[in-house]
Formats: sequence, structure tokens, C-alpha cells
Amino acid sequence: MFDEASRKRLQWHSRRGMWELDMMLRPFFDACFDSLDPQRQLDYQQLLAREDQELFVWLMRREVCDDASLQPIIDDIVAYARERDEVNVRPI
Repeated sequence: MFDEASRKRLQWHSRRGMWELDMMLRPFFDACFDSLDPQRQLDYQQLLAREDQELFVWLMRREVCDDASLQPIIDDIVAYARERDEVNVRPI
């Protein structure tokens, strides 16, 4: 669905201004993005359009996303981080 240039832009935008987000988004993108269904890929793109502070509270499970359609991709990212046993990525 995404051409190579669009995919590279998403990969670049997966790098955020917060270390905790980088530790969750980049590995997820690199390992999982290509195998996501097209709708979930669009959800990921929409998620990246949100502010870092929003992403942080959602991915750290401090708040529920205000857009229910993004919750499944958030759940996927958190689950992937937990599967990797990323001790630095957990609710604080």
C-alpha cells in the first residue's frame, strides 16, 4: 500500500523527541509495519501525526486514546514492546 518513499517517511517519523517513544516505535516499525494489514498501516500513519505527549501517555498506558480507532495499533505497539521484554517501556 505504501510506496518506498512513503514507507521511508513513516520510518523517519517513527523517530520522536522522546527516548521512550523511540524505544517503542522504531523497533515496532522495523519488525512489524510491513506485515500489518493496510488499515492498520493507515492507523499507524495517523498515530504518528499526533503529538509526542499524547503518544507517551497512551503507549505508557497512563490514558486511553481519545480516538478509539487508534487503540488497536496502540495495543499492537505495546504488545510488541512487552514481547521484546523491554524493561524500559512499561507504565510508570
